[in-house]
Amino acid sequence: MAPRDPHMLKMSTEPSETPHVLIPGPPGRLFFGNFWDIESRNTVDSLCRLTDVYGPIWKFHLGSEERIVVGSQALLDEVCDEARFAKVIAANLKQARNGVRDGLGTAFAPEEKNWGIAHRILAPHFGPLAIQSTFGEMQDIATQLVLKWARHGADYDIHVASDFTRLTLDVIALCTMDYRFNSFYREHMHPFVDALESFLKTNAGRAKRIAAMQPLHLFENHTYWGDIERLRETAHEVIKERKNHPNEKKDLLNAMLHGVDPLTSERMTVDSIVNNMITFLFAGHETTSGLLSFTFYYLLSNPATYARAQQEVDNAIGRESITPAHLFRLPYLSAVLRESLRLSPTVPAVALAAKEDTTLGGQYRVKAKAPIIALFASVHRDRLVYGSDADEFRPDRMLDSEFEERNRQFPNCWKPFGNGMRGCIGRFFAWQQALLVTATLLQSFDLSMSDPLYRLRTKETITVKPEGFRMRARPRPGVALLTLSRPLSSAASADTTSSSLGLRADAPSAGAVDVYYGSNSTGEQLANQLASHAADHGFTIGKIGTLNAAKGNLSQTNPVVIIAASYNGQPASNAAEFVAWVKTLRSSELAGVAFAVFGCGHQDWARTFLKIPNYLNGVLEERGGMRLAPMGTTDTAHNRAAADFAAWAKDIFWPAVQKRYCHTDVSAAQDSEPVVQAEVFVPEATALRRNLYRARVVASETLSSNEVSVKSHLEIALPPDMPYRTGDCLAILPQNPRHIVRRALNRLGLTGDSVLSISSATSTALPLCTPMRAAEVLRAYVELQQPASKKNILDMLKATDDETSTAELKRLAGEAHHNEVVVKRVSSLDLLERFPAVNISPGAFLSMQPPMNIRRYCISSSPLWNASCATLTYCAADGLAHPQASGPASAYLSSLAAGDEVSVRVEECADKFRTPGAADNVPLVLIAAGTGRRRCIPVAVPSLIVEAGIAPFRSFIQERAAQLATGRTLPAALLFYGCRSRADHLYFDSFQRWQQLGAVAIHHAYSRTPDQSQGCRYVQDRISHDRAAVVKLLMTGARIAVCVPECAVAGVGETLVDVLRETRDAKAQRAVLEAQGESTEMQPADIQLESAWHVWKGASRAEA
Repeated sequence: MAPRDPHMLKMSTEPSETPHVLIPGPPGRLFFGNFWDIESRNTVDSLCRLTDVYGPIWKFHLGSEERIVVGSQALLDEVCDEARFAKVIAANLKQARNGVRDGLGTAFAPEEKNWGIAHRILAPHFGPLAIQSTFGEMQDIATQLVLKWARHGADYDIHVASDFTRLTLDVIALCTMDYRFNSFYREHMHPFVDALESFLKTNAGRAKRIAAMQPLHLFENHTYWGDIERLRETAHEVIKERKNHPNEKKDLLNAMLHGVDPLTSERMTVDSIVNNMITFLFAGHETTSGLLSFTFYYLLSNPATYARAQQEVDNAIGRESITPAHLFRLPYLSAVLRESLRLSPTVPAVALAAKEDTTLGGQYRVKAKAPIIALFASVHRDRLVYGSDADEFRPDRMLDSEFEERNRQFPNCWKPFGNGMRGCIGRFFAWQQALLVTATLLQSFDLSMSDPLYRLRTKETITVKPEGFRMRARPRPGVALLTLSRPLSSAASADTTSSSLGLRADAPSAGAVDVYYGSNSTGEQLANQLASHAADHGFTIGKIGTLNAAKGNLSQTNPVVIIAASYNGQPASNAAEFVAWVKTLRSSELAGVAFAVFGCGHQDWARTFLKIPNYLNGVLEERGGMRLAPMGTTDTAHNRAAADFAAWAKDIFWPAVQKRYCHTDVSAAQDSEPVVQAEVFVPEATALRRNLYRARVVASETLSSNEVSVKSHLEIALPPDMPYRTGDCLAILPQNPRHIVRRALNRLGLTGDSVLSISSATSTALPLCTPMRAAEVLRAYVELQQPASKKNILDMLKATDDETSTAELKRLAGEAHHNEVVVKRVSSLDLLERFPAVNISPGAFLSMQPPMNIRRYCISSSPLWNASCATLTYCAADGLAHPQASGPASAYLSSLAAGDEVSVRVEECADKFRTPGAADNVPLVLIAAGTGRRRCIPVAVPSLIVEAGIAPFRSFIQERAAQLATGRTLPAALLFYGCRSRADHLYFDSFQRWQQLGAVAIHHAYSRTPDQSQGCRYVQDRISHDRAAVVKLLMTGARIAVCVPECAVAGVGETLVDVLRETRDAKAQRAVLEAQGESTEMQPADIQLESAWHVWKGASRAEA
């Protein structure tokens, strides 16, 4: 459990073994270390939360073993250096070895021989061009998914992660081993798939368990080893079937059965083949299904992004069957996938270790073989890399140009596919599949969340996926079921490189072109691609082969094309001899050789990106060769090698060669793209009771009280999988006070035990056709204290014949309604008690009442204090002394005691409502008064706007205190807080401790005892009194956050404008002009809040 007070957080103070800076971390317990600080259900969230507390590098202990966590781009860039650090097999992968042994993902490479053999045989089959040949099979399975969703109809709730799991398993099995699970044609999953899912689930539990406890789980162990046996038996059956019925298909199974390691000349053993078959299935399907699930969650949570992505699909593809060529016309959709992987990497961390004792960040000593967790989930939100909006889903930042520039400026800032030699071998396979499926679904359906109030929760196994996320699919206009099931175009017919340039294949040849490649996979395919189109340009192919074959054999007659790649700055094995030979040449030995170079690189190796191609492009000219055309390049991370090479050949290489050798003028035809208008489907609103979960009250206490109101503090233990961030709010479904419910029962002639069975011809939030106690319906389903509407009163008129009652009700339904009903908050129940002659049934009464609405309260705690608990700070009016001010929410919260249950959900606020991160280095000026009125004023400077009162600022300062307690350095923060007196100062002792820690400097304003606050009665007076401190922070770029009640809006606004005028900084001067232009708009009635906060505008009058 996290400590209950941030001032209690301390850095680990174990003796340092070096004079370097200590790596901070939470103190552990004897024998167990930090076992209880890491939540087993949410390991990744726990690690990220602790990274927020202790900074970009910290350590923890499990038992006696120390682990180091790095969570910033700068430190990750260091540990990605494969010369200094190597991947280690973490606990979850060690458990997976029980089933897949030395497969590609779980081998202790390079110590295990089978890993090297398998990697060298299989790597060429995972290149971008090889993967393109699987497009037709991927499309086959994608069409099956589309048909399933279309046949289920628009009201079917799709279990997103489950269906994408079926999809990705079927795709991998079909593409890699020509095997069909037929998951979309089964009610239950294939036995192999059931065993695989069970194996992965059990693995996750075993990895988090102390080894000594494993034998005690007898039934689980029996099932676990049975699952492994079933997986391996099925793999052996597939191998046997292929051997008995061989084919010529170039899939992975044939590669494993017949491939020969170019280094050792050995083949893969049957056990190694089985290990890797299972590895492809469990690793490939988990990551890609998670990527697709997260992507659609983010798309549906951001309607503008969804509409833009769907519009791009319509513009690029229209209603055509998707081809490989189409995928290269979807840059925004690619950016969406990248951004989804940034915010929710399906592999959120990898384990590494230093090869020898070293230093990180220039100051932290790390021992050799000490486990290091590279926490991608935190690195991907590094504000120094991604800016202050790093937590937002903004795909524009991932468009090609900005994405590439950021990766050049901040190497290794985006690592969803792992690192280097042990990175994901199937990244191109996964990317093509994800892009194809996403485009297909956007082309075919209008999608919506089944529950618009769903908030992201995750489930961890070997990877991470959304949990409980469901959506609905409505076929788009013009897309019929028969259209969806039409025969698919073959991938071959859509080759991205095929283009007619107007030259006949049988035209007289202008000569031959020699093509050499130095690459483990992609280069050979590009060479064959160039050769297949040579005739279109009037040439034949002279020689085609590896670069090693060109050693000492470069033609002085034919133009020479060299396709080269770098691997960690070294040439491929089939180019090493050529590169070594070139280094021995003298200045003019290549005179007469005409050449052009095309380079292949991968952004993951940023330091050595295109090193060998650049070297060859320069050295061949230095040694006397003549460069025919500028070097072409491709970054294979983008899966665009074929398209980039085709564009270079078409626009640069062939025109240059033709100009020199045959003077042919070639012009390229321009493609036109159809423009299709996209319609965005808006889902129907759902019941407010959806997506609420039961939470438990831990503590309730009174903070202060006066003659009008009571200020209270409530601590709530949140249900599992309900994380929150500083600035979020907690939505609560209140209940009517018991005395109000008793009044309603008495007026309707019901008892507490009366049972109602409700039916309705119209939509209603009431429980239909379900017998329920009348007291429960009145307590939880309807608002009993809202002012009666004119319609309510007219309905009462119809239910009485009493002349006196009729006359008075008519008056109240007329001009007197506002002053005597709305202003005085007279409810329907009040009127029915006042006019007993109105004869109304329980059903008619319920139809008068609005449904019970949720209330939202700003969380007043930080998750760095306790991620599983949230606190609320609220002001409850005295319901007896001030009955009109007592609403159901505040009365309900006041009635709660420790142990009571309450229905809640966390709601995210817009990022502008959050405190800046520590990495932003932005000072804060916080201005608060009161506790509970949900009012805020817009301040025309870069500001943070949250609800009125001290509640949100308590969470901000508590978070800063937690960070400072670990030794971190933060910019200054000022708090101007206005209340009646010191006795009315909420959390006085806590704020004093936090002030001593340096988290905030507090400036009080006591309206009843101004002599105790520098003579300042109101908060605006204290701002004016201490304006020098405010101006000083504004000069350094401070953000202002204002949270005051309605009565203080004008005064605070005017004072801030005056203070801003004194700021001489250029940025502040611009803010002054804006403030002068907007100051007249600081009227409470005109306030417009963004995101979920806008709902407070109407509700706030009902709740004091």
